[in-house]
Amino acid sequence: MGPSVSELHRPADGGKSTRLVIPVSTAMARPLFGGAISAVIPHSAQDVSELRQIPDNQEVFAHSQTDQSIIIELLEYQSQVQDADAARYHFEDVAASNKAVENGSWEVRGVEQVLQSELSMQECSSAWLLSGAQLISKFNEEAKNTVNIHLCLFRLPLYTTDILVTFNDPVCINPLSSSAVENGAAIPWTLQDFKGVLQSFCLLDPGVFGSFYSYASTMTEEKNTKLTG
Repeated sequence: MGPSVSELHRPADGGKSTRLVIPVSTAMARPLFGGAISAVIPHSAQDVSELRQIPDNQEVFAHSQTDQSIIIELLEYQSQVQDADAARYHFEDVAASNKAVENGSWEVRGVEQVLQSELSMQECSSAWLLSGAQLISKFNEEAKNTVNIHLCLFRLPLYTTDILVTFNDPVCINPLSSSAVENGAAIPWTLQDFKGVLQSFCLLDPGVFGSFYSYASTMTEEKNTKLTG
């Protein structure tokens, strides 16, 4: 794998879009960010904020029996990035956070625009689904695991916000990794489960973005203080 891998872009004007074909589910929508957003979260999900502190602009859920996780982030809208390139922009940012920046440590397999008619999030100007993979180590271990990453980006220029929803799905575990523990009874999340999250994603209170900006401003001020102090 590597940065030179070819990527499939699906522009909005005449390009092919992907359909979120979701099986009927009886799962209830779960409130996120204090009830400002809701979405159907898959079975066996554990709220990571109950285990450790999570940044105010994130909601993180981990599968209780596998190393899979779903992360929802409210991010600053990147106005300088074209819609068709924005998902890749955030994917590369995730790769940097995962220290998967070496040649061959990540791959983008495809980017497609999601049909607006398939979404509950009607406030977004566009939504993009990216599929890729990264080589990621756990807890700063030497051993690296191959993790499929499915990423959906909701673009909300009206609220100067990008909402990033990421599904981390380990598919090849290094035997030396702490993740190398078999659990034959586990029922893992599937791509269809993730698409169910995306389809059900709903904005209930746009005021949440104001709270996010306050948090982001505070973090920026603290960072600048450390640099100049």
